[in-house]
Amino acid sequence: MTTATKKIQRFFTQYKIVTLLFAVVVIWALFGSLSDGAFLTPRNFSNLLRQMAITGMLASGMVFIIISGEIDLSVGASLGLLGGIAAIMDYTYHFPMAVTVLTVIALGIAIGLFNGYWVAYLRVPSFIVSLAGFLAFRGMLLGITKGTTVPLESQGLVLIGQGYLPITFGNILGVVVFGLLAFLAIKTRTGRMQHGLSVAPLWQDMGKLAAIAVVIVGFVYTLNQYEGIPVPVLATLIILGIFSFIANKTVFGRRIYSIGSNVEATRLSGVNVRFIKMMVFAMMGLMCAFAGLTTTARLAAGSPSAGNLGELDAIASCFIGGASAYGGTGTVPGVIVGAVLMGVINLGMSLMGVDQNMQKVVKGLVLLAAVIFDVVSKRGGKLIAKN
Repeated sequence: MTTATKKIQRFFTQYKIVTLLFAVVVIWALFGSLSDGAFLTPRNFSNLLRQMAITGMLASGMVFIIISGEIDLSVGASLGLLGGIAAIMDYTYHFPMAVTVLTVIALGIAIGLFNGYWVAYLRVPSFIVSLAGFLAFRGMLLGITKGTTVPLESQGLVLIGQGYLPITFGNILGVVVFGLLAFLAIKTRTGRMQHGLSVAPLWQDMGKLAAIAVVIVGFVYTLNQYEGIPVPVLATLIILGIFSFIANKTVFGRRIYSIGSNVEATRLSGVNVRFIKMMVFAMMGLMCAFAGLTTTARLAAGSPSAGNLGELDAIASCFIGGASAYGGTGTVPGVIVGAVLMGVINLGMSLMGVDQNMQKVVKGLVLLAAVIFDVVSKRGGKLIAKN
């Protein structure tokens, strides 16, 4: 590998999220140009983020599964089943909204624990367990809905998927988020200086904060030009913050990365690997519950086809966002950006009238390119492994 190639590879590895954001902007601008500006509207941006929110929820849980060296193919079917249960509880049995939401969340966690127990304690490969779940949960959904759409009655549930924040609240939220990020950046810099560790030049950190401020202002302003920040987008951002904290600031998060990097060394160091893996699947089940509630609320109905191929979009978002097929690598912000990138491609091709079959081909090629980049990076720039 040449020196220039190594530098390019190092840049893309170190600034992967920035690179993905740049790719989103370029693709967005490309579709805008091809559609004579019709694509570049606040309404399309809002619709994109609402569509991305569901994939983002699934991908936020899936990334921990992949980091730990496992896979879950049942998340789309779980989403559909849990959303169908929510619709039936609301429309058929008239349960209060709080009871419906809490029941679906509890069932989602239970499904995750069930999958995790088979994988972690009974040592059944996650591919087999989740494939069985994919078939079983889809069959259960068709059974409880009898293959028909079940409408929602509760307007509170509908607001989960179709509601918007008041514009004033959205503005306040933007200020609060920037203030929190600035506080964390200053605290991190001060802590490193107190411990004698190297820090980036002050102008560089100030430049990052300025760029973040521009992004937040543009984000809030654009959404306010339509109807405000969608509730599902707010939920996804909250999940992003919580899961990023878990991954970067907790012992539990560090142990997930350790398991994915070297499971035997982690086990020998005294970590309860089986328990950690089961909890990771429980987190995935929780995200399926949130995504199921959001999908049903957005459609204002429980659909027997809800969540179809949702697992593929979630997995693709993870690999595009920087998760490694080998485990041990990945970030929640990265997979959220990956979900946005997939959403831009989906929305753009749909607005351009691209055939559904061709859309799947393009998405498959994008996923393959992301995995090839990961493989080449792991092999020092070589696609074909040595014997």
